[in-house]
Amino acid sequence: MRKIVTFVMSMMLAIGLFAAKPTKVGIVLSTGGLGDKSFNDAAYRGLEQAQKDLGIEFKYVEPASPAEDEEFLREYAEAGYDLIIATGFQMTESARTVAADYPDAKFLMIDDVIDLPNVKSMVFKEEEGSFLVGVIAGLMTKNNAVGFVGGMENPLIKKFEVGFKQGAEYVNPKVKFFSVYTTGPNPFNDPVRGKENAISEINQGADVIYHAAGGTGMGVIAAAKEKGVFAIGVDSNQDAVEPGTVLTSMLKNVDVGVFDTVKALTKGEFVPGLAVYGAKEDGVGVTNFEFTKEIIGAEKLAKFEEIKAKLMAGEIKVSDK
Repeated sequence: MRKIVTFVMSMMLAIGLFAAKPTKVGIVLSTGGLGDKSFNDAAYRGLEQAQKDLGIEFKYVEPASPAEDEEFLREYAEAGYDLIIATGFQMTESARTVAADYPDAKFLMIDDVIDLPNVKSMVFKEEEGSFLVGVIAGLMTKNNAVGFVGGMENPLIKKFEVGFKQGAEYVNPKVKFFSVYTTGPNPFNDPVRGKENAISEINQGADVIYHAAGGTGMGVIAAAKEKGVFAIGVDSNQDAVEPGTVLTSMLKNVDVGVFDTVKALTKGEFVPGLAVYGAKEDGVGVTNFEFTKEIIGAEKLAKFEEIKAKLMAGEIKVSDK
């Protein structure tokens, strides 16, 4: 009898240990890595929240270059991680290759689409969030000139540019628009070039500069501070980087999408396919103007809120090209 009891208790302990096994998530961060105060940090925040609220475990890696992406993705798959996250469009081909090689593993592709049965693709309507900060820029420019600094020139980053331009022109049809993209081996992690690019636009008269360039954008904000003009942050809340200089930030809520995906996974509800996050889905938006409410002023903020409501209601359509 004692042997039977001991056996049953052992089995119950084993089952309990098995049941308590936490969900393991592995993320490969994009160029610029953790601490970019932008895209990567947003994805990381989503996993931190999932760890706190859902009890998951996660590991992150920061490739030195995109050439290492496939190796890291494959290591996670080999180790049997429950979810593998590929962060950014530069990782698309690597993620597609590894996901095809490991059809039983689950993947999340952020910022591009992979049509495989084990991949969830998460994309955002960056043009809508950029439209909103463009409205702020159009309202705040004194020179009727605004600028955009992008990282790598491609269809994704162009969505930020064209949305921003549409927003500025919506409230200020006479506004001049300058745009420059970052060249070199690290377009999303080169603050020196970011500063140079911003200064070139400021010298042409731009007095509000919006960046979509990851870590490179820290140079854009530094240039705005130095030259006494305004900057607009991106992806994460960058308002506190230079309070008063950064008017607002275009929030691309990658953390929300990551948390939603992990939560579904823990409930056995992971669904491959495409998920699109726009303004209506709380996928993109702006900060709460913590440091700039008085600088912008109540009248302009009221105008902004009026336009934002029209966008949310579908009365304003923003092109992504």
